[in-house]
Amino acid sequence: MRIVFMGTPDFAVPCLKRLIDLGEEVVGVFTQPDKPKGRGYQTAPPPVKELALRCGLPVYQPAKMRDGEALAVLQELRPDLIVVVAYGKILPKEILDLPPLGCINVHGSLLPRYRGAGPIQWSVINGEAVTGVTTMYMDVGMDTGDMILKAETPIGEEETAGELFDRLCLIGADCLADTLALLKAGEAPRTPQDEAQATYAPMLTRELARLDFARLARELHNLVRGTSPWPTAHTAFRGKLLKVHRARVAEGFSGEPGVILDGKRLIVGCGEGALELLEVQQEGAKRMSAADFMNGKRVSAGEKFDN
Repeated sequence: MRIVFMGTPDFAVPCLKRLIDLGEEVVGVFTQPDKPKGRGYQTAPPPVKELALRCGLPVYQPAKMRDGEALAVLQELRPDLIVVVAYGKILPKEILDLPPLGCINVHGSLLPRYRGAGPIQWSVINGEAVTGVTTMYMDVGMDTGDMILKAETPIGEEETAGELFDRLCLIGADCLADTLALLKAGEAPRTPQDEAQATYAPMLTRELARLDFARLARELHNLVRGTSPWPTAHTAFRGKLLKVHRARVAEGFSGEPGVILDGKRLIVGCGEGALELLEVQQEGAKRMSAADFMNGKRVSAGEKFDN
């Protein structure tokens, strides 16, 4: 089976590696163009490109998918199947229709819930207890194609989006391998998605990660988990940005929203209940425990966060 792989970030790497380990004929790898990264803004290749080059696979990085150039390359590659994992570009119909076995996608949610760019983060932000991976046939809609396989996994109560991301990308590789076996045997199912159950998971923004202490403590706990490692939950204290890397619901506490309720633990009143900040990072400083922050800044009960 001649396969073209399309993917860009770390999430896609285990799936490409699994294709290589299985001995599949990967005739080309499409990934997004190199971009500036880090403090020095040095141009860096996407993780998928790094793996592809190490394995001697041809890499293509078209800026656009609709100008005909990508289609021409794919016509020369003659794939039987295109596998797409977090590529980050929408494929036009002429590309979706090109391979005889179609285009399949590995998506980080239990479709039809959490279609879109941020399914892993939003499942945590919304306090879901279970999530998973779905493989599906791609169509012109946003994650609307017929489903092939699903693999479920529980979400830990303290698990962050980053930690869940690391688990789901491995589950996705297993699910892809099982899907390929079914395709080769001609036994891959096609299960239409129930549109009535569909939800959308848009890309995250920095503003979304702002902690509004008028909200429920449980909601803010989930927001801290769901925005880790990016864009990172944040508030303001004494006029400076304060990132919150870890937190938990403080059982048995309540008080005015935004007010520190304890002199030794960084417990903050919320619209309902209270949130204990466990690991923070003030603007211009390193990441540290809340205890070290309170000691270093001489934080007292009764002080209030700026927002």
